[in-house]
Amino acid sequence: MRRWGLALALIALIAACAASVGIGSRTVPPAQIWQALTDPSVSTIAAEAVRSRVPRTVLGLLVGASLAVSGALMQGITRNPLADPGILGVNAGAAAFVVIGMAYIGLNSAGQYIWLAVAGAALAAAAVWAVGSGGRGRPSPLRLALAGAVMAAVLTSITQAVLLPRAEMLQSFRTWQAGGIEGARFDQMTGVLPFFLVGAVLAVFSGRALNSLALGDEMASGLGLSVGRTRLLVACAAVLLAAASTALAGPIGFVGLIVPHAVRAVVGADNRWVLAWSVVVGPLLLLVADVVGRVVTRPTDIQVGIVMAIIGAPVFIVLVRNRKFAEL
Repeated sequence: MRRWGLALALIALIAACAASVGIGSRTVPPAQIWQALTDPSVSTIAAEAVRSRVPRTVLGLLVGASLAVSGALMQGITRNPLADPGILGVNAGAAAFVVIGMAYIGLNSAGQYIWLAVAGAALAAAAVWAVGSGGRGRPSPLRLALAGAVMAAVLTSITQAVLLPRAEMLQSFRTWQAGGIEGARFDQMTGVLPFFLVGAVLAVFSGRALNSLALGDEMASGLGLSVGRTRLLVACAAVLLAAASTALAGPIGFVGLIVPHAVRAVVGADNRWVLAWSVVVGPLLLLVADVVGRVVTRPTDIQVGIVMAIIGAPVFIVLVRNRKFAEL
């Protein structure tokens, strides 16, 4: 069932990729899409339109998979169903540090400010965990979500304070801040690719450890797991994936929240399957949302971050109100 379902999801993802390169201000039929991708000598307007959308589709695959896996990892190590790079302020931390780098150091490409994105994401995650863990008892999902909301508000205020006196940066940053994958370039992705790869390698080996952590810290220790080291490695993977995505596409929210929950409803609580499915379902959701954003306001686009917010906000409310999600 799980393998067959994953195969069907892969087929749906291939269809979403075809829609992503074929649908836009100019819609291209499937036969011409195939011709454009397989025959470099074809130079029609339709072929050029398809080829110009290929980097956007590849970035959607990278960002969708990374945010979904990052959300699954965060939910696993915190045992918090509301954990998500956007809700916990991780994306806001990366964005704030990137803006500071753009304003005061003059950085202007994803390859240059990825290190600041990683530092901002890591500091924001650590601060949210420290605030959410304060006081008596273990950190509850609601306390971590509230700490993340406060941290995101503070970091967003800092970002706005840096931007307001710099009118020349406002327009470009507003586009980036909304979260989008249009304007993607392979040279920008190449500089950030090592961060995606390191995060992905760490995530591959996290599934079994997360299953042990789900039994409780004492039981996990009894099974021979180093709880502290495991949490640190998994957190590094989650932060790297979220920061690399934010550096390239801006702070896109709710992918890391929605996808792991949707996947668990199908495959159960085994984190090895949750992570494997998230790699496929995350980019599927993001590419479909991106295509919807291109269609509803033709010939202009609605950025995918805005479409995801429209989808994700009601899902977040449902999760908060549902007691079944109180604890993983």
